[in-house]
Amino acid sequence: MLIDSHCHLDDYTDLPAILANAKAAGVEEVLAIGIGNGPSEMHVAVDIAHHYANVWASVGVHPQEAHQVNPESLAMLATLASDSRVIAVGEIGLDYYHAENPDVEVQQRAFVDQMAIAARVRKPITIHVRTSELAQPAAKARFEQHGNPDAAWDDLLRLLNEHWKPTGLPGIMHCFSGNMTQAKAAVELGFYLSFAGNVTYAKSAVIQEVAKWVPGDRMLVETDAPFLTPVPLRGKVSQNEPANTLHTARFLAELRSESFEDIAAQTTVNFRVLFPTTA
Repeated sequence: MLIDSHCHLDDYTDLPAILANAKAAGVEEVLAIGIGNGPSEMHVAVDIAHHYANVWASVGVHPQEAHQVNPESLAMLATLASDSRVIAVGEIGLDYYHAENPDVEVQQRAFVDQMAIAARVRKPITIHVRTSELAQPAAKARFEQHGNPDAAWDDLLRLLNEHWKPTGLPGIMHCFSGNMTQAKAAVELGFYLSFAGNVTYAKSAVIQEVAKWVPGDRMLVETDAPFLTPVPLRGKVSQNEPANTLHTARFLAELRSESFEDIAAQTTVNFRVLFPTTA
């Protein structure tokens, strides 16, 4: 079996069909990411998880919505994070890609505040980090510190070392898109690297290098659906869906010279170790 460790089920209008497709493809469980379009929609993924036995949920405020983090939304997050169907806090982190994103200080404060809640409920975090490397000039001018396109990663690792490492809790680097140095730092911090459809793209040589290196017991697969449709479906379907975890897992198996069955089994075991209440 496979587990999609990161998808946005609240983006679908035909959810029963989407989950049926997943099951037919051998994707038996999914982690629905509860960010919606801001704090007022965090509960939707939790509601879905209570309705479907094979769906788990996370809750969190995406860095693009960090300006909406306040005492009220943090209290809401804390309540939802305590729910039995919620196994993680996220996706949370830093996004220095869009020029209209909240200020660096606002994003970092929201990230730290949400890590504190995750630490209190003793649940892992799932991380979103996007740099300014490929951003438009306006975003580069706003977010690059001393011309450093990796400022988001540098800030993220600094904050994790300061605020998360002392908790002893693990986490997921969702849709891992960093380089080898960043990958090794994340694994050293106790994080799992989750690979989405973009690892299958021809231009993703650096991500593929990391995917070949990552220890087997620190690897997960995801879709980030409805985004990042993997090859061979990229450009051929209107939206990605959890069933397509299959294609990413097959690609990783070939990339790592391992069997598909071993990749499926290992990533499922890893999910269970990371989230023991799902076993």
